[in-house]
Amino acid sequence: MTPKQRAEKSTRAMWADDKASQWLGMTIAEVDEGLAVLTLDVGPHHCNGHGICHGGITFSLADSAFAFACNSRNQSTVAQHNFISYLAPAHLGDVLSAVAREVSLTGRNGIYDVTVSNQNETLIAQFRGISRAINGHLFEEQSEEKKT
Repeated sequence: MTPKQRAEKSTRAMWADDKASQWLGMTIAEVDEGLAVLTLDVGPHHCNGHGICHGGITFSLADSAFAFACNSRNQSTVAQHNFISYLAPAHLGDVLSAVAREVSLTGRNGIYDVTVSNQNETLIAQFRGISRAINGHLFEEQSEEKKT
């Protein structure tokens, strides 16, 4: 199995149980090893009292992209901590894209940067996530020994 195939299979396994991302209206646009791109069409139910996309929605989109990127190797991985900087407001009707890229992976710890932009490529937020691998996998892989 290639790294991209593993990432795609890991994504399918995770997405099947990720009711939160589905409920919020996210879509997976692309995955590869250490990479995930998720999108979200900003609807009225995503907007706050100022008429702009709620910061928690932007954070959730970035966090979900981070999750799919750091689980792309079929190793169960969770957030250890993360933070976000909001740079511009997102508005009703915007199409947001969160691009998560692996910066570093050492042992059980990873660092991922996520940029959230709108359809005009305006940078909406910058997110950094720190991951920690835990016991378990998203799907069972056949070992090389079993293949022969």
